[in-house]
Amino acid sequence: MATQVVLPQFGESVNEGTITKWLKAKGERVEQYEPLLEVNTDKVDTEVPSPASGVLLEILVPEGSTVQAGTLLAWIGEAGTAVETSEATRVAPPPPTQVSAQQPPPAAASPALGAGRDRQLGFISPVVARLASEHNIDLFQVPGSGLGGRITKRDVLAYLEQRPAQTAPAPAVQAAPQPAVQAAVSPPAAASALPGEVLPLTPVRRAIAEHMLHSKHTSPHVTTIMEADLSRVIAHRQTNKESFARDGVNLTFTAYFVAATVAALKAYPLVNSSWSDEGILLHREINIGMATSLGEAGLIVPVIKNADGLSLLGLARAVNDLASRARARKLQPDEVKGGTFSITNHGISGSLFATPIINQPQCGILGVGAIQKRVVVLSQPGAGDSLAIRPMVYLGLTFDHRILDGAIADYFLGKVVETLQNWP
Repeated sequence: MATQVVLPQFGESVNEGTITKWLKAKGERVEQYEPLLEVNTDKVDTEVPSPASGVLLEILVPEGSTVQAGTLLAWIGEAGTAVETSEATRVAPPPPTQVSAQQPPPAAASPALGAGRDRQLGFISPVVARLASEHNIDLFQVPGSGLGGRITKRDVLAYLEQRPAQTAPAPAVQAAPQPAVQAAVSPPAAASALPGEVLPLTPVRRAIAEHMLHSKHTSPHVTTIMEADLSRVIAHRQTNKESFARDGVNLTFTAYFVAATVAALKAYPLVNSSWSDEGILLHREINIGMATSLGEAGLIVPVIKNADGLSLLGLARAVNDLASRARARKLQPDEVKGGTFSITNHGISGSLFATPIINQPQCGILGVGAIQKRVVVLSQPGAGDSLAIRPMVYLGLTFDHRILDGAIADYFLGKVVETLQNWP
């Protein structure tokens, strides 16, 4: 008797995943609970263990496919066991996305392809919305195969394949035909008019691109910059590094920036919010996302849950744990969900200040620049002005201008600066 291998539900709101790698080939022996395949969900790579011992009889979903939780992926059993391998059971690899040089006109409504405008579209993901906009697709005409009839990226691509080819009106002056641009496939037929190498898109890079584009199209971004004197923070860190190390914790500057951000979010809770059509949603929890570099693979934003309930030691321990497991690809999908505000320490690579992109649906993101010793002017009552060398850092708050005005954004950032400069 054969055992089904299905894509599990990795966490709340994680309904689909991309098969990045099969760790066993068809015909190979696998033991129960042995890692069988790797799945990427929202930039987190997770190993799926085998549900039983036996031979991998059939792989139904190839690498690179994105499927819903509960999808049948493979069969495991004794060699020679007959299993269902019909094309109806298999999932085809994702087809290449073709972007034409000219925008096609809107597709005509086709009753055969959809349920018409009487149906409810439900949740539309950013990638589906982008494809619909790029190709002028009426989503009411696209049948949905996702959970509850949700329209997935695969549904849109399938609809594009069966939609009759549309041609744009010829311009007054006939231009030389331009080749279609093929996005994110390996190997591409015509990736560019210029010679060069095309690097295939990884699931992480594709997810980053979709999230960043969605954010810039969602909210008006504004950035305000201030600088802070970290003399007291550095003195406190030097005094307490050894005691933290005895507890197995590396006291990094990130813990101080998280603590200062928490203090500012408590003072100005409007920054700990999200936009909705019904109104501004104020979050009860303070969950801080910290952008973590994965090198050339991109970046990921693990979340420190309930950061306002942690001491500096607790924050430093959480920073150490999440950062190390992020770089080791050991995070769980729920650990990159639920953030209410984010911090990115771009100064690690030498950047002084930047204008980071908001991690939707959050209200803002704090950018931390490189710590540099600079000459500053100190003013003391009755003593006049003097020059001094101080460890300074630029702090940039990029915020959603639908929610925050400049004054509130500056009050918040000023509170971050005040907390750091007056560290006890």
